[in-house]
Parts: sequence; structure tokens; C-alpha cells
Amino acid sequence: MTDADLNKELYFDALMKPNASLSRSGFWVIMGVIIAINVFSMIGFLSRGAFPIIGFLGLDILAVWLAFKVCFKDQTQWTRVRISPETLRVDHRNPKGVETHIELPTAFARVELKEPVTVHSWVTLSYQRQAYVIGRFLTVDERKSLVEAMRDAIQRARTHRYAGEVE
Repeated sequence: MTDADLNKELYFDALMKPNASLSRSGFWVIMGVIIAINVFSMIGFLSRGAFPIIGFLGLDILAVWLAFKVCFKDQTQWTRVRISPETLRVDHRNPKGVETHIELPTAFARVELKEPVTVHSWVTLSYQRQAYVIGRFLTVDERKSLVEAMRDAIQRARTHRYAGEVE
């Protein structure tokens, strides 16, 4: 299915991205505060002759920077779900930048969420003996909302498809 086919009649189109914990400008503010605290600490340790501590304070800054870099890389992933009368299409880009997509027939696709909903309950799309997990980065409430919206869209797409065939 091409993008032109999908844009004709969509019952659901959602682009999901992880929640951003910190903006880029916020990151630089935090890093500035951490660097300032470490520089003042370095001055204090240097005045007492404790030169080896300087390296450890530099490692502290490097560790915080690396932790934020990993966090920001995880935020580059996204998942897009589109439901048309014929197909349910999922496009996904992981944090490494690798893009994949799947297409399931709307008539036979199932959306499942294990009850009771916990942080380990995944949104699963299944068709025949295949199952795909989507939205691992979503919160519990967002997963519930996504499943309800997708089930409703699939039902409307099925109704539209079969209503058109009866006429």
C-alpha cells in the first residue's frame, strides 16, 4: 500500500513519540549548573593540594553528559499507526534509526492489551500466528487510550468495508 492509498480514507492516524524529559535548552542549563558546581569544588580541592580529585570531578561531568546523550537518543524513536478500510499499517523507527513497517489486513487484525493494565502490559497487534508489540514507551493511560481508539477505528473500517460490499 502506498502513502497515496493510505491518505484517501484513514480511520486512524497516530504518530507516537516518547515523552521528552528535558528540552535541549534545559539540558544546557543543567550541564552549566553541574559544571559550575564541579569547577568550584575543583578550586576548593586545588587550594588544599588534592590534585587527583580533579580527574574524578571531570569524570562526573562526563558521566552526566553521557547519560543525557543516551536519553536523548532514545527519544528519537517513533511509531506511526494508520488504519484504512483494507490495512492496518505500522511504521517504526528505533533509536538507532532503523525503520521497519508491517501491514495487517484490517478485517483480521486484533488489538490486545493485557488486563489489568500495568507498566508491563504491552499493546499487541496480532494477525494469524504473528504478534507485534507497539508503544513500549507509552504510559499506562496512553496505552489504554491507544487501544480504545484503535479498536474503534478498526470497527469503523470493517463496517465501512463490508457496508460498501453489500450495496
